[in-house]
Amino acid sequence: MNQVAPVNDFSEIISADRAHVWHHLTQHKAHETTDPRIMVEGKGMRVWDATGREHLDAVSGGVWTVNVGYGRDTIGQAISDQVTKMNFFAQNNGSVPGALFAQKLIERMPGMSRVYYVNSGSEANEKAFKMVRQIAQKRYGGQKYKILYRERDYHGSTISTISAGGQFERNAHYGPYTPGFVEVPHCLEYRAQWDVENYGQRAADAIDEVILREGPETVGALCLETVTAGGGVITPPEGYWQRVQEICRKYDILLHLDEVVCGIGRTGKWFGYQHYGIQPDLVTMAKGVASGYAAIACLVTTEKVFEMFKDASDPMGHFRDISTYGGCTGGPAAALENMRIIEEEGLLENTLAMGERLMGNLRELQERHAAIGDVRGLGLFCGAELVADRETKEPAPEAKVQAVIAECMAQGVIIGATARAIPGFNNTLCLAPALIATAEDIDAITAAIDVALTRVFG
Repeated sequence: MNQVAPVNDFSEIISADRAHVWHHLTQHKAHETTDPRIMVEGKGMRVWDATGREHLDAVSGGVWTVNVGYGRDTIGQAISDQVTKMNFFAQNNGSVPGALFAQKLIERMPGMSRVYYVNSGSEANEKAFKMVRQIAQKRYGGQKYKILYRERDYHGSTISTISAGGQFERNAHYGPYTPGFVEVPHCLEYRAQWDVENYGQRAADAIDEVILREGPETVGALCLETVTAGGGVITPPEGYWQRVQEICRKYDILLHLDEVVCGIGRTGKWFGYQHYGIQPDLVTMAKGVASGYAAIACLVTTEKVFEMFKDASDPMGHFRDISTYGGCTGGPAAALENMRIIEEEGLLENTLAMGERLMGNLRELQERHAAIGDVRGLGLFCGAELVADRETKEPAPEAKVQAVIAECMAQGVIIGATARAIPGFNNTLCLAPALIATAEDIDAITAAIDVALTRVFG
């Protein structure tokens, strides 16, 4: 990576940041002695910080968002043109880009029908929970209100979404939580809870057991990440999703899939669930919808769910909810151009090809480094779980995992890892490069990991 002199003097910016900005997920005590990192420019897969240093970004903006890469002039222009003409009007009205993007999105989601616009993934999931609760009141006398969530999954940072969050360290200190959320077991076969041949079906049957314990008549929805993201990049075992859908249909439980990370191409299809031949009732999405160029998230439902709220005889029968910034037009304008880029540049196909290369490279690293216990992933969303002992599967200490990240950063490559999420299991390296990644980019990412593992683990 190149080391270049900064184009401008950013000392005032850094001072202002240190004095006034409260960063996400950051212990600011460290900033008393070190400067915060300021990112100032991005192009393609590369970003430059305020020191002028170039970095290869293997996590798409740090949180799996910038799917089409940095510096897309056409997305910026689409936003500018739209917000200059009509920037905002409350979403109880329509907008041109809102209508057009909804149509194009639904065309790529067979079986789905309606798009509800909001501004973040947390909010999209919160709206889905509200729909489930309102349906329970309207159709089931308030009884079918419980929402099941899965251990190690993450659905957002509001009080109700952390109440549906299976990551203890993210949730700690924020109770009391919203009642009516019930946990089901994770499905990570590498950390198997059952010694059975058909692990996918057994992991799904564990959900059935929770439903029977709680009472099927009390359970309204099952909310799961299609691929668990921050909980360790957990791809579901064979047969899992088909059995999950069967269980939901048996008990008249809505299947809510959180595609905030997987959605809009990350796995090599428009949505992760499309790899498994299942039909959800509710799908939430955010990060890749506009690749971070504008704030936009969506809750997409079937027509059956939508129809449950159409009752002119009941003044309280409609979905009585609003998201102020769901009325911003810049988001759907950016999303339309983002989708055009993905299609015209063949990025779904590239994601599958480069994802295969990334997984192959990680498996080669696994053969050379005993610290890698397991590799898993789908498309350009991959993880490598680090262990202290491959035989016992003892997780690598979090400090060593973070040291690998730091060693990669020192080489100019930004990777991620599970962090402050699951006690004792914050040990998975997370990789989610932009869908534009080349073979050279993939090889550079894994080469940096190779060097880092040698330096940290020997």
